[in-house]
Amino acid sequence: MTDPNLLLSLLSDIYGSETANPLWAELRLRLEQFRLATPPRARRRLSAADAMLISYGDQLSQPGILPLESLADFCQQHLGGLVTCLHILPFYPSSSDDGFSVKNYRQVDPGLGSWDEITRLGVDFRLMFDAVINHVSAQGEWFQAFLRGEPPYKDYFITVTGSPDLARVVRPRALPLLTHFSGQAVWTTFSADQVDLNYANPRVLLEVLDLLLFYAARGAEFIRLDAIAYLWKQPGTGCIHLPQTHRIIQVMRAVLDEAAPQVRLITETNVPHADNMSYFGDGSNEAQLVYNFALPPLLLHTLQTADASALSAWAACLRLPSAEVTFFNFLASHDGIGLNPVRGILADEAIDALVQRCLAHQGLVSTKQNPDGSQSPYELNINYFDALSDPRSSETLSLQIGRFMAAQAILLALQGLPGIYFHSLFGSRGWQPGPALTGSRRSINRQKLDRLSLERELAASQAQDSLPQAVFQRYTALLRARSANPAFDPFGSQSILDCGRSIFGLVRGGAPSAGVLCFQNISPVAQQLVLDPRRLPGHLGRNLLSGASAPDAEALQLGPYETLWLALEP
Repeated sequence: MTDPNLLLSLLSDIYGSETANPLWAELRLRLEQFRLATPPRARRRLSAADAMLISYGDQLSQPGILPLESLADFCQQHLGGLVTCLHILPFYPSSSDDGFSVKNYRQVDPGLGSWDEITRLGVDFRLMFDAVINHVSAQGEWFQAFLRGEPPYKDYFITVTGSPDLARVVRPRALPLLTHFSGQAVWTTFSADQVDLNYANPRVLLEVLDLLLFYAARGAEFIRLDAIAYLWKQPGTGCIHLPQTHRIIQVMRAVLDEAAPQVRLITETNVPHADNMSYFGDGSNEAQLVYNFALPPLLLHTLQTADASALSAWAACLRLPSAEVTFFNFLASHDGIGLNPVRGILADEAIDALVQRCLAHQGLVSTKQNPDGSQSPYELNINYFDALSDPRSSETLSLQIGRFMAAQAILLALQGLPGIYFHSLFGSRGWQPGPALTGSRRSINRQKLDRLSLERELAASQAQDSLPQAVFQRYTALLRARSANPAFDPFGSQSILDCGRSIFGLVRGGAPSAGVLCFQNISPVAQQLVLDPRRLPGHLGRNLLSGASAPDAEALQLGPYETLWLALEP
């Protein structure tokens, strides 16, 4: 049970003791009512068998079938035993940004389905819901009530009068910070259709805590805190990573630990790596998982340059604050490939090279506004397959698939829970018409698919006849090998090996009997790796991917982009 004094102390830190005492009394009553209606469940452990699929609710279309129903059918048919967790991107009624401008937090978009379909998905998969709680839709019920001056919503949003110091506010977009509605200047960090909530009003925090408990009751085992770094606003500061934001996350964690301990929080903070790590708190009081945002651009750099030096140096320095937390590793998502997370890890010239290759590969680049009014690249808008291989290249498809799967193999080998974007499972290429059709650069990586067409691709007689089938077969082998070996436990140990520029190597698992040596050739040419058996934490065992017996440790051969996972035996 959570120490009751902890919540009172946190609320006092945020709002002062005079406000905190009645606020805590009301929160305590709500927690008691929730526990009576929804008995808490034990938190299920994560293991090597766990991987998370990231998908839109309408990722697949099929005539006459609700999108969520089609997604459930497809996942049960093709992904059972491969992925255990499912992040359904915002499935609430929304007005823009593919679901991230939420009009009503407690409804399922009727165009997708209903809570019945969400419940059905929860039978076979551990679900992650989005808590898009930095902002709401300007067209939603809350903000429309604010415009009418109706309580309590008339104090739910941030209006700016006079000339406060907003020069230092960190901007993730090259758009105005303030938007005028009915003569009022209202805070809009992300877009004019996404209006920021006012957490200086404690009623807003109570409303959001109720929402998190509602999601827990509806079956969420993971709750993704979208854009959480921007939650608290204070003129004269950057309005990002403020102490009040961390205190609010600690309140959320304490409330869920008390009433819904089965739920884990995942923070989504597309920021430099050190700032990102701060959302673990002390390892017990904030997020249980943090998006590992530096990995996608860093791995892209690694495979584009065929040089694992930066990746190896970064991974060797990764440290988790406790055994209770781990990374949420991903490469592709519904968003682009963020660049801020590798500032300070990669040189400016290397980051600029990522931008130039993205443009050369028919991708797009989104910018952010800097305090001096200038703009700089913020994210690469490109499908991960295309980012690694120019769609117009004469390079063989086999080599392109090999490069792409090298990235996925590293993703699956690293310490943490892997998150796999739906398109990555099937080697999707970029949706070139998308940005022009929607007006959003991010649409290039958000194409919705015809289910029957995808099924035909997966049923092709030969893998070489179908890119989706070829990639899915390779992914299936990696996921099965990973899930069968406890060394890949998301919380298990990890040691990085010095294998030179062309091979990325690591050891997973704490004991030789449960360890795995993972080697990845990140170059398009064959490589030889010489190991000193005396320095290995065990004897080489079988190849987990091929089933072949132990190779000669003194002369390991890796073909172009080959993955080698070797069991370690006492």
